[in-house]
Formats: sequence, C-alpha cells, structure tokens
Amino acid sequence: MRRLKTAVGLALTAVMLFPIYWMINVSFTRDQDMRKSPPYWFPVHGTLDGYRAVLEQQGPYLATSLVVGLGTVALTLLIAAPAAYSLAKLHPRGGGVLSFVLLIAQMIPGIIMAMGFYAIFLTTGVLNTVPGLIVADSTLAVPFAVLILTTFMSGIPEELMQAARVDGAGALRTFVSIVLPVSRNSLITVSLFAFLWAWSDFVFASTLDQGGGHQPITLGIYHYIGNNNQEWNAIMATAVVASIPAAVLLIVAQRYVAAGVTAGAVKD
Repeated sequence: MRRLKTAVGLALTAVMLFPIYWMINVSFTRDQDMRKSPPYWFPVHGTLDGYRAVLEQQGPYLATSLVVGLGTVALTLLIAAPAAYSLAKLHPRGGGVLSFVLLIAQMIPGIIMAMGFYAIFLTTGVLNTVPGLIVADSTLAVPFAVLILTTFMSGIPEELMQAARVDGAGALRTFVSIVLPVSRNSLITVSLFAFLWAWSDFVFASTLDQGGGHQPITLGIYHYIGNNNQEWNAIMATAVVASIPAAVLLIVAQRYVAAGVTAGAVKD
C-alpha cells in the first residue's frame, strides 16, 4: 500500500512539474525543430540562442524586478515589523479592529487596488515609476507580514521582555535588541513572500508602469511574446531565467520558511 501511495505521489508530481520541464526543453530547442511532429522530448539539437537573446534584451527588465523586489521587502519590513510588535506586545487600543482590517485587506482583488492606485499615482506624479510600483506591491505583502509577525511575536516569552525592562531598555530598544533577533525565522519568511509577490506581479506592473522607462520582467516577457511570437525558445528562456531567483530563494530559505510559518501556532 505504501509503494502504491508513493507511485501515485510521484505520478502526480511528474504531471505538475511537466510544464516546467517542457518550458526548459523548449528553451533549448532550435526554431526549425519547434513545430516538429512528434516533438523532441529532449533538446536533441540543443541551442543557446534563446539564452543569448535573454542576456541581450531582457537584462534591464531583470534588473528592475530585482530593485522592485528588494525595495518591496525593505518597505514591508519597515512597516510590518513595528506594527506587529505593537499589536503583539504593546496591545494598543483598537488593535483587534486593526488586525481584522488587515485580514479583510488581503481579500480585496488586486485589479481593484490597481485602479485605485492608478488614480492616486496619476495625481501625485508617481505613475510609471519604480518607487510607485514598490509602494503598490508592498500593499500585498504588508497585511500578510503583520499577521505572520504578530502571531510569532505573541509567542515570545514575557520573561525576555521583563528582563529587558529591568535592564532599563525602553520599548524601542527592546524591539531592536530582543524582538527582532528572536523573530529571525518569521522575518525571513515574510521577506521571501514579499519578494516573490513583487517579482511575479503583473497586475500592478501592467496598470501602473506600462509606459515607464524601467519595467519589471513580467512586462518584459509580455512584450517579448507580443513582438516575437515565433521565437519560442527565447520566450521560454526568458521564463526560465525569470524563475531562477525565486527557485534559489525557496531552496535557500526553505527551513526558515517552515519554522516561520508554524511558529506561534502551538503555545506551551
């Protein structure tokens, strides 16, 4: 029975991962072999032309996505970490209402928020700019980050907080010297999700940065498909390259994410 479950699990995993494999296979396939029937299941006559095109044409888009992703992480942590500390340990008046509002904020469709941002950015002059895109992407990450960090920080023993107060540390010093180091796993978790949301965002990018001079890789792929819909090896190579940072981050931060997500779920 165990072997049957393993076989079924492997089969389902193969089905789910097959599109990724086919994307990689096509990225190495020559143009003249693209419409071959039956197709090559492996890149028999492999070529790097698609990846050369990526390096030549998609570099600026990748750089912009990296800046937007890191900016989103920084802004998310700057807002979410103090907010979570306040909700978890300082217990401000109306904290429960604020937590409920943050939960509701995650249910608002992205396209509705994008249209609202469009009107605001058009008035303030930050439409088609990288800072505007960072602010917009942060609105997706901040509510999630506050909820995750609040759950974790609520589980920090009060003895640590009291010891810091006895040593003369105020609320800010306690936050910087005690709470942040202890919350490392949850901080890495929300940073990873914030970066991935910003890296893969298309709705905000297509609405708020369609005419900007610095556009993210999602728009780079979108424009590339529209302008070169016959060069599928280059299109798939772009998708592969765009997937590498997310895959590397997930592998490197896997153990921190697992600890950060489950932290605070069970209390002694």
